[in-house]
Amino acid sequence: MQTVEQTLRALLTEGTQDGTLRPGSKLPTERELVERLAAPRSAIRRALEILERDGVVIRHVGRGTFLTEVAVQQVDGAPADTSPAEIMQVRLLLEPQVATLAARVATQADLDRIGECLAAGGASDDFEGFESWDARLHRAIAKAAHNGLLMNMFDVLNTARALPVWGSLKRRTSSPERRRCYHEEHTAVVDALRDRDPDAAGAAMRAHLQHVSDNLLGRG
Repeated sequence: MQTVEQTLRALLTEGTQDGTLRPGSKLPTERELVERLAAPRSAIRRALEILERDGVVIRHVGRGTFLTEVAVQQVDGAPADTSPAEIMQVRLLLEPQVATLAARVATQADLDRIGECLAAGGASDDFEGFESWDARLHRAIAKAAHNGLLMNMFDVLNTARALPVWGSLKRRTSSPERRRCYHEEHTAVVDALRDRDPDAAGAAMRAHLQHVSDNLLGRG
């Protein structure tokens, strides 16, 4: 049986992998963690003390508890020195094939979840909100491929997207116009998935990621 500390670490790892938590993200309050983990407040406090001692979180009196870069580095995934160019090389190799497979095997529930992520991303008018839903959308597409080994590979890739070097570059190159463009490209991918068109889904994902790569690495 997992301890409260282990359960909390697993929660942070999952958040890091699916893009909902990044270095600097504020954690839920102690009261919210008590409800979510069904654990005594004293056990939550002890777990947070251990995580703070290990450098995974930092607590500021009156402000809350925040995730550190150490948390990202401790996730069993991408090396901490992975470059944005390496990330995009792997994304271009992996994600078009993921979209191709998802177009063949996704369930209606998968497509509904993907559609929710797409709509929420399109409604986000700030960098943080769009990036969070962007990560969730790409992960939802990967889950729709229904391949556990492939999902593990994707989560390793997703940990790289939580590295500080990636986040700072994305922020510097982001703009409302580019976010609108990315949303249109996401829509093309999702439309192909809904049409059950593997070739179109793969091509749309490849075109989107190539555009992202060009913008990030100075070729766009």
